[in-house]
Amino acid sequence: MTRFCIRSFALAVVAIAMLAGVQPATARTDSQAHASAKTFAVSGKEFSFKLSAKSIAKPGTVTFRFKNVGHTVHNFKINGKSTRDLQPGKTAQSVVTFKKKGKYRYLCTEPGHAAAGMRGVFTVR
Repeated sequence: MTRFCIRSFALAVVAIAMLAGVQPATARTDSQAHASAKTFAVSGKEFSFKLSAKSIAKPGTVTFRFKNVGHTVHNFKINGKSTRDLQPGKTAQSVVTFKKKGKYRYLCTEPGHAAAGMRGVFTVR
């Protein structure tokens, strides 16, 4: 085959792949990384948190979906990332990347809430 035929063939293969919806292998974007992240449900009320899981098997990105099921304003903070203050019944999420194994404290930063029990430890194994 000549170079022209090989190039034409390669372009035809790429065009067919694009029409078929096949994407070439490339580095993942941030949005793709977040899409594959683990998501944990977190609910908070006077004065405790309930997490769908309190650990992950290895470092990586985690989305915490926090719902305020209490009767006053609460938030959820872990590893330097925090949701905004939420009114009762509202939900927000926080995407956190854990770069190494360890124990990470979480808490509500509203005055007195952590001391009253809105705190805990999340483990990265």
